[in-house]
Amino acid sequence: MNQKRSAVYPGTFDPVTNGHEDLVRRAASVFERVVVGIAANPNKAPMFPLEMRVDMARRVLQDLPNVTVLGYSGLTVDFAKQQGAHVVVRGLRAVSDFEFEFQLANMSRHLSPEVEHVFLTPKEHFTFISSTLVREIATLGGDVSEFVHPLVAAELKKRAPLFSRQAPPESV
Repeated sequence: MNQKRSAVYPGTFDPVTNGHEDLVRRAASVFERVVVGIAANPNKAPMFPLEMRVDMARRVLQDLPNVTVLGYSGLTVDFAKQQGAHVVVRGLRAVSDFEFEFQLANMSRHLSPEVEHVFLTPKEHFTFISSTLVREIATLGGDVSEFVHPLVAAELKKRAPLFSRQAPPESV
């Protein structure tokens, strides 16, 4: 497989959202092979363990023959090279995402000049969706069905009560 035609789309995907799915589908139409890299990321306390995040993403994206979903730890540029990819795809939902992504791309370029970063934007109706907001809505008992695949919504419904934090009653 031509390395220039393979890309890695990394993230925590806690959980995978319709916005993520949209970006994977866009990337799959541009690149011959897309590896969705789900980061273990020890600096975050995810709602779902890595294995569950990988499983959910695989099930959501199972109809895309040129997409593979793998978990990883370590530097994304190293993961991309291990996968034979020289392109890292990142999503930009809003201008506010750009500064962080620009900084990340420049640091990655410093570490591995042969790995390029490509930015994709989701469809407009997915721009406000983030995993953080989806988790918060689910934890508070809200309906997330329009933001995630039905199987992800079902998993959130099961898992969210374990993460809900009720504030202690105010003292008078």
